[in-house]
Amino acid sequence: MLTDDFFMQQALAEARRALAAGEIPIGAVVVLEREIIGRGYNQTEQLRDVTAHAEMLALTAAANFLGNKYLTHCILYVTVEPCVMCAGASAWAQLGGVVFGAAEPRTGYRRHTPGLLHPRTQVRASVCAEECAALMQAFFRGKRPG
Repeated sequence: MLTDDFFMQQALAEARRALAAGEIPIGAVVVLEREIIGRGYNQTEQLRDVTAHAEMLALTAAANFLGNKYLTHCILYVTVEPCVMCAGASAWAQLGGVVFGAAEPRTGYRRHTPGLLHPRTQVRASVCAEECAALMQAFFRGKRPG
C-alpha cells in the first residue's frame, strides 16, 4: 500500500544518497496520484550551489516532468522540515501538500514564517520522524570533533 510512510521511505533513500556523497542527509520526493515524479537530495557541496536543496531539486524535476511550474495536485515528501527558501518555492509551486519527517527548530520555515506555504497546502509533520532525525544526528555527530 502506498502510504505517507512508504513515500517518506523513498525520501529517506534520497537522503542516504546525500549522506554517501558527503552532503547533509536530506532527501525529497514529489508525488502525483501515488507516483513519484520528482526526486532530489542535498547537493549544495557537489554543485557548489546554496540553492541545491533536496526540495528544490525534487520540485524542479517534478515541474519538468509535468511541463508546468504549478504542482497543485502534488505532495512533497521531505525528510526534514523545509527551510524558508524551500517553503517559499513550495508556495510558488502551489503544492497540494507537504509531508515532512524531522522538525527543524533552528532553520525550519515554521520558526521564521509559519504562514509561508500556499493557503491550500496541507501539511503533515513527523512522518518517520525518528528515522529522519537519526540520520541527521549521525551525520552531525560524525562532523564534531571528540
